[in-house]
Amino acid sequence: MEDLGPVAWPPEPIRTERLVLREPGTRDRAAFIELLASPEVHTYLGGPRPRDELERETFEVPEGWPGSFVVDLDGSMIGQILLRRATGHRRPAAAGKADLGYLFLPRAWGCGYAAEACAAALGWLAGVLPGEPVVLTTQTANVGSMRLAAKLGFTEVERFEAWGAEQWLGMRSPVTPST
Repeated sequence: MEDLGPVAWPPEPIRTERLVLREPGTRDRAAFIELLASPEVHTYLGGPRPRDELERETFEVPEGWPGSFVVDLDGSMIGQILLRRATGHRRPAAAGKADLGYLFLPRAWGCGYAAEACAAALGWLAGVLPGEPVVLTTQTANVGSMRLAAKLGFTEVERFEAWGAEQWLGMRSPVTPST
């Protein structure tokens, strides 16, 4: 995966009704470690990373790159949105397109935060890269992620086997203004 290319970064924080999407800061380190070490978060992502390894390897200010947003609720990180260029993707239909990924701490699940944050990030992307199609890949067993993909307007391109499970590749076509 690569960053999105010629996008000015970081943007001004993106504010929604309840959330702020912003670049990572020092205060986010513990939440990043919690996110990457969580067995619940990584149920469909190959399992969590060992906490001691994350403690050693995570920088004081967690790494940020164009398209990587901290999702902030009331001053605390509850998740991360990733928008990257899909390069070397297993599926030709995804290659070269913007790829949406997201991780949220379990305490933030079921509140609509993922839909709100992803919609805001997709709106930002549409502003900086108009006409850019976006892909999303998830395991079909991940019912919550499948629901979110549908809510965000992704439609199925294909299903395929990878990492020992059935995967779903969806695409969100660019919104074109009405004439």
